[in-house]
Amino acid sequence: MRTYFHVDMDAFFVSVEELFDDSLKGKPVVVGGQSNQRGVVSAASYAARKFGVHSAMPLRTAYRLCPQAIFVDGHPERYRDYSRRIYTILKTFSPQVEMASVDEAYMDITGTERLHGPPLAAAHQLHDKVKRETALNCSIGIAASRMVAKVASDQAKPNGILWVLPAEEARFLAPLDVRKIPGVGKVTEKNLQAWGIRKVGDLAKLDDGFLSQHFGQWGLALAGKSRGLDAGGWFDGEVGEDGNPKSISHETTFNEDTADIETLESTLLRLSEMVGRRLREHQLYARTVQLKLRYSDFSTITRAHSLDHATQLDTEIFREIRALFRENCKAKAKIRLLGVHASGLEPGEGQLNLLVEDKTNRWRKALTAVDHIRDKFGEDSVSLATGLKGRFRERVHENPAGLPGKTPREDQ
Repeated sequence: MRTYFHVDMDAFFVSVEELFDDSLKGKPVVVGGQSNQRGVVSAASYAARKFGVHSAMPLRTAYRLCPQAIFVDGHPERYRDYSRRIYTILKTFSPQVEMASVDEAYMDITGTERLHGPPLAAAHQLHDKVKRETALNCSIGIAASRMVAKVASDQAKPNGILWVLPAEEARFLAPLDVRKIPGVGKVTEKNLQAWGIRKVGDLAKLDDGFLSQHFGQWGLALAGKSRGLDAGGWFDGEVGEDGNPKSISHETTFNEDTADIETLESTLLRLSEMVGRRLREHQLYARTVQLKLRYSDFSTITRAHSLDHATQLDTEIFREIRALFRENCKAKAKIRLLGVHASGLEPGEGQLNLLVEDKTNRWRKALTAVDHIRDKFGEDSVSLATGLKGRFRERVHENPAGLPGKTPREDQ
């Protein structure tokens, strides 16, 4: 039987900000932008959460709920730096570590008892080491499955440790709301409640056939999760196993709707750079790129184009995205949101003719050098000139580049 830890940093972005500004401690703090801006909350302090503020909530909604809160733009490079420090600590406890995001990780600690003792003792050692070396608090869930470990760390918050003993998973999960199961969002929760399913225990009582009939493959995954099993999505692979994404995307919402073409195209270039950066990080090439465009009236279009060869170059992604934008953008219409999406991901770019290959290799070397500069000095430290006007606050709570444990290839 395997033993897993789920390590989740407590109010990570806020906690890092407090290290640099003592005056924030104990106060309602919202990280993600200013109260009058569009965008969403990246993190909220526990003092702000008492007023109903939570991550992914619109900043303006957070302000209405807690007008006395201190709103902070945030510092992505600080968060990445501390994430790397935490990753280094975790690796001293197990070679099998998977960063699920910038502030949470799964660990397989099976077979480490001789080094660190039984699971609970190891968890306390890890908890103390993270605090001692970073001055940050974390919560740790321990279980025989990653799914239950994740739920346990959430129940242990803040600054706690919870071990769900083997064979006790179903009993632990049964009284919890179905929303506590990873992957169950508002829509799924509403659909489950329509069938009278409110607690995980209600779900566990249902026949697999019923769940399959009404929810398809996801229903079968839900059945497994309700019994404490790793099933579906993130939990299909092993910890530390290469889990390349099926697609990569970045988008941004403007603080003020705009029809300025220079601003719009500069923003598309910056988004293309972000997508290209993460493609190189995962050692993948995209066969299809897609533009997402949302107007002031919230009407949204998506347009995709498949390339004659797969690419991971910012310049090629932007060329295709700009063409899609110019073909589909309404003249003088104000735009609220832009997004760039890459799919059809492959491990190689395919056959190129000699002239194209020479140019591609030069760009690849240049962009690899740019990636190394960004690794050292931050994501905004260098950009193609056309993208300088398209600067915007990075949304650090999702799709982070430079995630510890995922290093770009050195030979590109």
